[in-house]
Amino acid sequence: MKNRLLKITCMIAFFGAANSYAQTAVEYMNVFTAEYGKIQQDMWDYTSSVSHGKSARKVEKRRGELIQTSNAALGKAKSAKGFNGSTQFRDSVIEYFRISNLVLKEDYAKIVDMEAVSEESYDAMEAYMLARERANDKLVAASEMISREQKAFAASNNINLISSEDALDKKMAIAGEVYDTYNEIYLLFFKSFKQEVYLTDAITRQDINAIEQNRNALIATAEEGLKKLEAVKPYKNDKSMVEATKKLLNFYIEEGKNDIPKMADYFMKTENFNKVKKAFDEIPEKKRTQTDVNEYNKAVNDMNAGVNTFNTTNQNLNKKRAALIDGWNAAADKFTDTHVPKGK
Repeated sequence: MKNRLLKITCMIAFFGAANSYAQTAVEYMNVFTAEYGKIQQDMWDYTSSVSHGKSARKVEKRRGELIQTSNAALGKAKSAKGFNGSTQFRDSVIEYFRISNLVLKEDYAKIVDMEAVSEESYDAMEAYMLARERANDKLVAASEMISREQKAFAASNNINLISSEDALDKKMAIAGEVYDTYNEIYLLFFKSFKQEVYLTDAITRQDINAIEQNRNALIATAEEGLKKLEAVKPYKNDKSMVEATKKLLNFYIEEGKNDIPKMADYFMKTENFNKVKKAFDEIPEKKRTQTDVNEYNKAVNDMNAGVNTFNTTNQNLNKKRAALIDGWNAAADKFTDTHVPKGK
């Protein structure tokens, strides 16, 4: 699953200047790009925060500020005149700000809501990440539209454009590739992680049928994840996240195949003990045979042994799981810290 970070070519300036004096084509074009760097940086800060690291809800205030900025830019762009009778370049700027404003107001409002429930299921998480991708893709397409119109304007007015990416452009391009890899691996991790949550819930409820169902589902999900992980292309050959995910998925498989049956066995022995005890209690004490007593004692011993096995297994699983989750989080943090460019 791709999740490109937004690369925005913001064409915003004091558009009133386009109406105030006679201009050359270069001056006209520069009016639309005067504040490019500042707005681009602001949008980079917001979209990269939402893509990874900060909660969209926590940066909700910033979204509101950007909506105001894009609204103001849209109004100014609409007030600008065309150049030598042509409004095509200006209209592309207007359309960009119309789209960006709509995406900020509608798409990212939905993203904030989806984020709140994203961890409830794999499907919810996948939908949330897809929504971010689609929102960013709309803005990327709008940005590319302006770039095309800028080149067309330059060509028709004999302006020699020097095509080069500035430092922030390069940072955004690199970050996009890093997050593509991160998100692809994250979804493989999250699917099995969430399946184990369902399994843990079944164990808490002592639902033997649900335990068996979710145990098998965990094994299948983890094995599927391992196969898909083989197809993941590590970013700059950095396999740290891949290896951390492999360890977790192998843990889930081992847990499902070998550890959970031991824990489920305790519940079955407890269930058997309750049946034996009920039957034993219904027999008058004077009528109890040695066979009745032996059967009762065996059920007690089996249940006690099951308790010990359950507790030991559960403690070991908790310890291993915690270490592997910590390791995965550390690998993920280091991966983004290492590869995502920092600073402005």
